[in-house]
Amino acid sequence: MSKFPLKPVWKPELLAPARNLERLKVAVTYGADAIYVGGQKYGLRARADNFSEAELIHGVEFAHQHQARVYVTLNAFLHDEDFEGLDPYCKFLESIQVDAVIVSDPGVIRAVQQSSNLKVHLSTQASCLNSAAGQLWRQVGVDRLILGRELSIAEAGQIREHSGVEVEMFVHGAMCMAYSGHCTISNFTAGRDSNRGGCIQSCRFPYQIQAQGTATSATIPETTFMSSKDLWGIAQVADFFKHQICSLKIEGRMKSAFYVAMTCRAYRQAIDACAQGQLTAEVLSQIAADLGSIPHRDYTSGSLESPAAQDSVYKQFETQSTGTHDYLGIVLETTPEEIILQIFDLVKLGDRLEVIPAVGAPISWQVHQLCSIRGDYRDTMRQDSIVRLPKPEQLSDIQPLNVVRKAAVPEKVG
Repeated sequence: MSKFPLKPVWKPELLAPARNLERLKVAVTYGADAIYVGGQKYGLRARADNFSEAELIHGVEFAHQHQARVYVTLNAFLHDEDFEGLDPYCKFLESIQVDAVIVSDPGVIRAVQQSSNLKVHLSTQASCLNSAAGQLWRQVGVDRLILGRELSIAEAGQIREHSGVEVEMFVHGAMCMAYSGHCTISNFTAGRDSNRGGCIQSCRFPYQIQAQGTATSATIPETTFMSSKDLWGIAQVADFFKHQICSLKIEGRMKSAFYVAMTCRAYRQAIDACAQGQLTAEVLSQIAADLGSIPHRDYTSGSLESPAAQDSVYKQFETQSTGTHDYLGIVLETTPEEIILQIFDLVKLGDRLEVIPAVGAPISWQVHQLCSIRGDYRDTMRQDSIVRLPKPEQLSDIQPLNVVRKAAVPEKVG
């Protein structure tokens, strides 16, 4: 045997979203290498819970204790009046050892650099789509390029090689129909600035399209012609390795802990299996089934292999949210005898539940007893409750922050 340790196999970073502290901890628990979060200002997700300064301190400490990194979004396009308070905020982020900030506005990049030594990741909003732009941003001092979603993996690899800057790509989640997210529909329909955190996702609404000059009395079918399907790059994981894409980013700072857990678990498994040369068709099939269990629109590979085309959008109004399982809740605490769950859906005696561990197969059991946090035994517990369940023997390894789903009901045949 060699007296020297083997060199670790290179892997891309798995980057996950977190709308609040709970989601951050779930992402870390389920294998994320890094988490991106928003503070109370300067980001593009005004409707997310977002992190207070105290929560940022706690979140960074938790992540670093588990060898994970935290990136904070400063990716809104700011007007002059929005700069007030930015310098001290950057100094604060540096003082708590945030690993990088995500920025789209050149003026904000300059402000960050003048007030701190924070690393800067260029937001996808900046629409970096070529090597020349990558080289320019490198000269500006950007440490990583979060490339526009209009690029293929091969094109992203060329930009990394020619610009000498780390590159990051979206691998999963909702996609914006506008060019790299530059959209102002919400500005005009709802008075909310899409590029300053106010997007209401007008592109997801159903519309009626009528040709000019046609009769108005005719029944016009609704269409969701601006609504993109959801991105998934699970089948392209080997290509991300081949082209040395530095970070694979999951979209979803507005999504549930169930979504965060299942996507992190799926892509963690795929990345690790690929690094070990074990990403077989069978493994991919199982991972795809896990990703199919969460609520999602139909999946598409977007532009990862070739430019996105008509099959990446919904042509007519149709059900756009599917998933084989319903999210039930999250484990708050365990004792040798009990599991304490926070539940977000109705649960009743006789229901079959599944705990999803960070690694390994889901563990199924049937509910034979329900107890409220006060000690009252019930036949049913409503959503948004805390429930105590006896711990079956097969759940001896269950951990806090594990998510729980309802088992799928088999379809009746005949």
